[in-house]
Amino acid sequence: MNMRDYQREAARTTDPTRDFRDRLGNAAMGLAGESGEFVDMAKKHLHHGHDLDRSALLKELGDILWYVAEACTVLDVDLSGVAAGNLWKLRKRYPDGFSEERSRNRTD
Repeated sequence: MNMRDYQREAARTTDPTRDFRDRLGNAAMGLAGESGEFVDMAKKHLHHGHDLDRSALLKELGDILWYVAEACTVLDVDLSGVAAGNLWKLRKRYPDGFSEERSRNRTD
């Protein structure tokens, strides 16, 4: 599946009666909430001795992706364009792959 198809399919499950402000707020708060759930599962595994539940983590990543797609839809931008822009930024920042030196001495 490509990102445009995902964004279009994800948009089917948003509430069309909500206005821009409500949808943007929902996307932002949803991202924070779902990211928090992902972080909490990782914390429990890494610091509290819980088993790593990969299936649950993947479900949270799916929820995070839905909210990212919703934010893009609300902002009237293409998710694939946002992804491409991010890769461009990373290539510029780390032309030879990640390095601690370039991370510490960023110019952007």
